[in-house]
Amino acid sequence: MRVMVLVKATEDSEKGFNPAPETMAMMEAMGKFNDELRDAGILREADGLKPSSAGKRVAFDGASRTVSSGPFAHPHELVAGFWLWEVKDMDEAVAWVKRCPNPMPGPSEIEIRPLYEMADFQ
Repeated sequence: MRVMVLVKATEDSEKGFNPAPETMAMMEAMGKFNDELRDAGILREADGLKPSSAGKRVAFDGASRTVSSGPFAHPHELVAGFWLWEVKDMDEAVAWVKRCPNPMPGPSEIEIRPLYEMADFQ
């Protein structure tokens, strides 16, 4: 099964990249974790996102389209990064996330969501 693994944003991540030593150590640990995922054949894609201040939102209401510029409120509702994994089941995904280095300097949260497959629509 394919899963999208979402690193939730924090107030720190919304400030942008900080080249502090603890950030660089986390980036190195995350690189090693990504190597493990790749070696296990699980990793399909991974990347970090710039803060919402660099983003746009397009709101749809019928034929109307309204564009809003970031930053967006409530960092805990935003995404700071993601992985796309191919795993046996949700238990395997959870086991891998538990091995993940903390992606933020403080408390953080990672969400795992299964992707729809064609079989889900039959």
